[in-house]
Amino acid sequence: MPRRGTTSSTSDRATAYAESVLSGDIVAGPHVRNACRRHIEDLKRKDIVWHWGDGEKGSGSHALRFFEEKLKLSEGQFENLPFRSVPAQDFIIGAVFGWKRLDGTRRFRRAYVEQGKGNGKSPLAGGIGLYGLMADGEAGAEIYSAGATKEQAGILFRDAVKMVDKSPDLDKRLRRSGGPGREFNIAYLAKSSFFRPVSRETKKTGSGPRPHFALVDELHEHADAGIIEILERGFKFRRQPLLLMITNSGSDRNSVCWVEHEHAVRVAAGNPDAKDGDAFYLGEIIDDTTFSYVCALDDGDDPLKDPACWIKANPLLGVTITEEYLAGVVSQAKQMPSKLNGILRLHFCQWTDAETAWMTRAALEPVLHEFDPAEHRDAEIWIGCDLSQNKDITALAAVVKTGEVEVEAERDGRVQIVRKPTFDAWIEAWTPGDTIAARELQDKQPYRLWAQQGHLNAPKGQSIRFDHVAQAVAEYAHGYKVVCLAYDRYAFRRGFEPECEKLGLSIEFVEHPQGGTKKGQPTEAMAAAAARSGAKAEGLWMPGSLRELEDAILERRIRLRKNPVLISAMMSAVTDSDRWGNYWLAKERAVNKIDAAVALCMALGAACAFEGKPAKSYQMLFV
Repeated sequence: MPRRGTTSSTSDRATAYAESVLSGDIVAGPHVRNACRRHIEDLKRKDIVWHWGDGEKGSGSHALRFFEEKLKLSEGQFENLPFRSVPAQDFIIGAVFGWKRLDGTRRFRRAYVEQGKGNGKSPLAGGIGLYGLMADGEAGAEIYSAGATKEQAGILFRDAVKMVDKSPDLDKRLRRSGGPGREFNIAYLAKSSFFRPVSRETKKTGSGPRPHFALVDELHEHADAGIIEILERGFKFRRQPLLLMITNSGSDRNSVCWVEHEHAVRVAAGNPDAKDGDAFYLGEIIDDTTFSYVCALDDGDDPLKDPACWIKANPLLGVTITEEYLAGVVSQAKQMPSKLNGILRLHFCQWTDAETAWMTRAALEPVLHEFDPAEHRDAEIWIGCDLSQNKDITALAAVVKTGEVEVEAERDGRVQIVRKPTFDAWIEAWTPGDTIAARELQDKQPYRLWAQQGHLNAPKGQSIRFDHVAQAVAEYAHGYKVVCLAYDRYAFRRGFEPECEKLGLSIEFVEHPQGGTKKGQPTEAMAAAAARSGAKAEGLWMPGSLRELEDAILERRIRLRKNPVLISAMMSAVTDSDRWGNYWLAKERAVNKIDAAVALCMALGAACAFEGKPAKSYQMLFV
């Protein structure tokens, strides 16, 4: 990574960063400023020692030399380039390894690093793991990359594997187990040491782990402290172990990540009462074994209006992540409120709450069009069906693929130019005719006008007649090639499916749960589509389908036929979410009818699942 200089005259790059932050030459947030102030004040102490020197093994400078002389990066614009530490990384690497106790052992046994997405946390942690494996002077070192799941644990580990692959010196000294792309262990036989991924799902690791280094990735995604407790239990066998926690900000203030975040804020401030928004520096020793680097904005900063504050959450801005990219995600946040919380959390280090509005009219209006679905006769279509019985609206949504366009998209933390499908979509809706007047007053929606204009079907009765909906599906099956109908279990088996059987419909029904906790089962066709694009086959679920619809709207890849029932549903929906950043559509109040929006999500999710993932990429830009 290209270096950006500091204004300090010292050759001690970690201290130079701290001095530049405190002088204002490098812009940083309140908790990083406190961490730098702590570092400068600690240089005056007599009970700990700062080790920095070109010939000093085990010092902060020794660790940095390992990174810059032994490690090479991979992918995108950094392919085959040496790991050139930037000032923020100088400080993190230098401080973690440069501070010693009087007995010569490492001072910091725990390190908490919270930064915006795309700031190189995983390569940094992977490099620290390789340093612990080979250069920290520990015989029989056990290095673990730990994640909330096996897949998460493998991300950081794969970064380490790629760096080994790119470095001839490391490649000849280390042995990988598993085939290319399937590695599960890196062994350093000269010291009987190893580096491997582990997760809570693993339950046991032989006779029990005895970590020299434990690298915990994306702490905000961990449901509890289970894997940390398992690994820290083994620290008693080591003289100077290290627990490194790297993470984005989260949204769950009952999580282990929030506990560690608050602790790190207090440690940096030396203030037992410090918290976000009030992190006044006192300089007390709260925990002398924990290193803290918590990126955050200051009170009053508005990342949606002032790009000057972006660097506080993104210390590698201009190196691994560009202002153009952040400007793009800010634009998304302004257009679609459902993305706002995720963007503030992932890119600007703001701990957020869960519920937020989903759609703005500014985002929706450009994709609303007048067109006749009949122009797609005989084309393949995907249908989403949201069923109700009494008071709600039952909706069918139909989606047709119309072509492909080239767009920028983020995949695995990198911006790529990809080819994505374009769609036309429309809905049909039903509501009980006998109660329409009363519910019009209750819900404050012009149901009778919509019915008169042909936007809403209101057959007689006090509940929805599923035979009417089944007949509509039969008409689709006659005029189009119905690939599948995505459904939620509610009212499907006992009401709708029998009506379809009476009509002799032979289309494929695919389960699509509407909440955020369960996935349906992939069909053979979905599995084949995934295999063609080299992806893992997964069932349908609302978080995935909702993201597909959001992307299609923001990228202007979908035309929605104007219908006030659909527009009302899109504007009435809010989102609910879980601790892992999954979110789905929900009602804010009982009078909000979001059925048409839910059906649209289901239909588009099905279309994308049959399309296969990922889209073809022909150019990559690492961010």
